[in-house]
Parts: sequence; C-alpha cells; structure tokens
Amino acid sequence: MSETTRICIAGATGWTGRAIADGVLEADDLALAASVSRSAAGSELGGAPVFGTVAEALEAGVDVLIEYTSHDAAKEHALTALGRGVHVVIGTSGLTAEDYAEIDVAARDAGLGAVASGNFSLTAAMASAGALLAARHLPAWEVIDFAKATKPDVPSGTARELAERLSEVAPSPIGRPLDQIAGPVEARGATVGAGQVHSVRLPGFVVSTEVVFGLPDERLTIRHDAGGTPQPYVAGTLLAARAVQGRVGLTRGLDALLLGA
Repeated sequence: MSETTRICIAGATGWTGRAIADGVLEADDLALAASVSRSAAGSELGGAPVFGTVAEALEAGVDVLIEYTSHDAAKEHALTALGRGVHVVIGTSGLTAEDYAEIDVAARDAGLGAVASGNFSLTAAMASAGALLAARHLPAWEVIDFAKATKPDVPSGTARELAERLSEVAPSPIGRPLDQIAGPVEARGATVGAGQVHSVRLPGFVVSTEVVFGLPDERLTIRHDAGGTPQPYVAGTLLAARAVQGRVGLTRGLDALLLGA
C-alpha cells in the first residue's frame, strides 16, 4: 500500500463523480491518478488524465477505483479493476444481489477489497444501521423508496441494499400471499430479498428511503432524506477508499465500515 492512495474515478464528470474528484484533490493522503469519462476523454481533471474506458485509465497506476457511472456498466468496471489488482469502491446504484455476489468472489479470488453502498451519506448509513438493529426484534417490515420522476432504476440502490440486508436479518412475513390478492398484485410492491419494496417516482424528490416496521397496535418508521447536492456522499466515499485496501472480499453498506464490521 503506498503512502498516498492513487485514485481513479469512473464517472468523474457526473453529478456525484465531480464532487468526489474535488474531495480527492483536496485530501492530503489521496491523489487523483486518472479519471474516466467518455465525453471528456483526452482532457485533464485536476491535472490527471481523463480516459474513455476504465481499462485504459487503470494503466495510469491506480490503487483504488471509485465507481460512479451507471448500473449497466458498474459490474464490468468493478470486475475489470479487480482483475488488474485494483481495489474497488462502488457508489453506483442498480446492481443486484447476484451482481454483488460475483464481485465478492472476484475480490476474494484476487485477495482484494471491494466496498459497495447504495448510499455513501453518513446519515443514510446511520439510518441503515438503526434499521438492521430494529429488524432483530421487529421482523415485519416494508421499504418505501422515493426519487425524482426521471430516475431510471427501481428501486433505488439505497432501498434495494436495505431490503436485501434486512432480509438477511429477518425475512419479512407477508400478511396475505401475493397469489391470494384481489386486484393488481403490483400494488403490493416488488419482492426484493424477502420483503416488499414500493418505489414512488415524482418531481420534488431527490432520494428518500423509508422502512416501516409493524407490530400489533404499533409501528416504527426510519427514514432518510437526501438533499439536492452530492456533497453528503463525499466523506463516506473517501472513507471507503481509505478503508478498502485493508479488506478482502466485498463489504456492503457504509454502516458496516463505520461500525467496524
């Protein structure tokens, strides 16, 4: 491990990626070695070259790839980096549990670390940690996912990750089997892991995730609301970039890092 961690950001000119790049450039212990952006390939960002593909960018000498592109490219980028001996931090949403299982195997085979989180906000991580703790005692839950009307992936990465991780702690029983419902079955949401997730897409939202736990005659709701800038995701992403080099295999959820899992 080098004293200064050399970072490559895939999606560096995007909404979140550019904020992450600025954070790397301001950090004393991190260096931006390369960036990936198809639209800006051939230029520079913060004095570092911008490439059109991850494979090209990794030739610049990289310790950690930070992935913030799209769900249809993220897994390939992660596997490419792991195959080149580079640790990975994945902030892109839309990957499935099966995708993450494949990344975990690749990371373990390579003796490298990978950290993935549907939301690298510190407050979102605390909401996830609280929900996972609650699920040990409150096994009936459903997740509601709110985002802007044009968001392409459903559910959001935050909601998908939360549902899959809650399912590992306490699979949520469904009151009436879906094949016994009168009316459109879609109204009961999608089954993700072992629970139901409902995605609301409307103008006015950025990303909000809510988990509702129910017991007879009482309820508990834990909710996280994101604002309109990418700044909340910077500190958590950089924390993961620093921590990933000391890990082997996939770690899911920023809260796992914060709580020392």
